[in-house]
Amino acid sequence: MNVRIEWTYKKPKGIETTFHSEEMSVGQGILIAEDLDRTGRSKNLIFVDDLDRTWNLKELKQYMKGIETEPHNIVVYFDGGFDLSTKQSGLGCAVYYEQNNQNFRLRKNALVEELNTNNEAEYAALHLSLLELDLLGVHHLRVKFVGDSQVVINQLKGEWPCLEEELTKWADRIENKMYNMGIKPEYALISRKENREADRLASQALKEIEITSTSEVK
Repeated sequence: MNVRIEWTYKKPKGIETTFHSEEMSVGQGILIAEDLDRTGRSKNLIFVDDLDRTWNLKELKQYMKGIETEPHNIVVYFDGGFDLSTKQSGLGCAVYYEQNNQNFRLRKNALVEELNTNNEAEYAALHLSLLELDLLGVHHLRVKFVGDSQVVINQLKGEWPCLEEELTKWADRIENKMYNMGIKPEYALISRKENREADRLASQALKEIEITSTSEVK
């Protein structure tokens, strides 16, 4: 989660003005807010997160202490592959997150038969990652989704139109799921080489090699 700070600055003679900061991490925001508080010239200081929720300093500190035991700082890599000869699709996702001051990686793949194109498989792989995030209890957080599909990334970012009916259905399904989970998505496009972990999971699914694992990352 990122926040921006809004506060009122008051001079000794009573002149006041309101300031708004740029978006920053919660940790940075707390440090800056504490420094502003020490000046004795700031008041009405609030934080506004990327879901437009407002917090005071005490509430935000309590929130940060609470999420230490929950998954946070989440990055999802996803990939899908379609085998034209078998009409099967392999889906793969790797979820990196922090919890209890430790780093973890969740890997999951799936073999499905009801899809018709590689682009559908890419969307389905992203949807698979959302189901895994839901099982982890991830809600009302910013999540970074990383993939090598220009179609999926650019359509979900709103930079490309979604003209195919089936892809529109997938995009709607994903956006509705994110809305219900309170997820604020951030999308990043990378090369297939950079996405090799998710690509390998999708390929293993097509070979009927099932992967479901969670491990600590040192």
